[in-house]
Amino acid sequence: MSNWAELERRCFSCQKCALADTRTNVVFGKGPRDARVMFIGEGPGENEDLQGEPFVGRGGQLLDEMLSLVGLSREKNFYITNIVKCRPPKNRDPLNTEQDACIGYLEEQLDLIRPKIVVCLGRIAAMRLIKPDYRITKEHGHWVEKDGAFYTAIYHPAALLRDPTKKPDTFADLRSIRAKIREICPEVYG
Repeated sequence: MSNWAELERRCFSCQKCALADTRTNVVFGKGPRDARVMFIGEGPGENEDLQGEPFVGRGGQLLDEMLSLVGLSREKNFYITNIVKCRPPKNRDPLNTEQDACIGYLEEQLDLIRPKIVVCLGRIAAMRLIKPDYRITKEHGHWVEKDGAFYTAIYHPAALLRDPTKKPDTFADLRSIRAKIREICPEVYG
C-alpha cells in the first residue's frame, strides 16, 4: 500500500485507459483524509473535469445542500470521490474496462482512509462496490456490511435533478445514514 503522495502521483499521471486522452484534469477526491464517511460516485462530469474536484456542478451543489441537512460537509467530516478519476465523454456511464483500469486507485483510497460508512452515489457505484446486480430503485438505503465497513447507496444527485419525485426517498436514506453514523462512528458529529 502506498501513501497519499505516491497514490496521487500515480493517479495524476495515469494513462491506463482512453479517458486519459480527453481529460482536462484528474478528479482525485476531496475531504478530510481521516474521514469515517466516504461518498463514491461513478465518474466526473464536465464541471468536475474543468475544476479537478468531484461533485462541483449542479448535482454536487444539490448533494452538498442535502448532506448539510444531516450535518455532513466535505470540508469537515466526509471524503468524496468517484470510481473513475477522468470524465467519460458526454458524461456517459464509465465502461467496465475504464472502471477496471481505475478501481485500484479507489481501493487504495479506501485502504488509506479506512471509512466506517461508504455511500454509493447511484447505481453504477453500487453495482461496482456492493453487488453487480444492484437495483437502485429497489435497494437504495439498504445496508450491507463488508470489509469492516457499512455500505449503502442513494440516488445519484443527477438523477434527482432529472426526477425530483425521488427526493423524498433520498431524504429518508439520508436520515438512515445519519442514524448509522450516530450508531457506528458518532465522532463524525463531534
